[in-house]
Amino acid sequence: MEIAKYENIRIGQHAEYVRTVTSEDIEMFGQVSGDYNPLHFNEDWAKKTMFKGRIAHGILTATYVSTVVGMKLPGPGTIYMSQSMKFRQPVRIGDTITARVEVTDKNDEKEFLTLKTVCINQEDKVVLDGEAVVTLMRMDRM
Repeated sequence: MEIAKYENIRIGQHAEYVRTVTSEDIEMFGQVSGDYNPLHFNEDWAKKTMFKGRIAHGILTATYVSTVVGMKLPGPGTIYMSQSMKFRQPVRIGDTITARVEVTDKNDEKEFLTLKTVCINQEDKVVLDGEAVVTLMRMDRM
């Protein structure tokens, strides 16, 4: 697997990852995170909330952004410095989420990249948006 290089990244470059959320995804995320909020696991309880049914963990949706950042753009060797997020819409079982990352700025002095991060559902509704600052591992410094 090739490590991403700062000099190969350009402003405007973008990449996506698409995933349909399943009940199994929510179950596994609960096991890994320890977050068993009934909003994610108990349909009867969740029906009584403002969401009118179960929803996925917001942070599960955010992991799709991490997938793009770590595997596609910038790609392997990327190190998160920061990530801001706003959760705009709930994500439900069966929703198909497209996580999109776009390079919006480069800081050549620090070799930091600023990324616009967004997740959109199958109805083209933004469910999550934010901004990340990342840097890349330099293999010549190791």
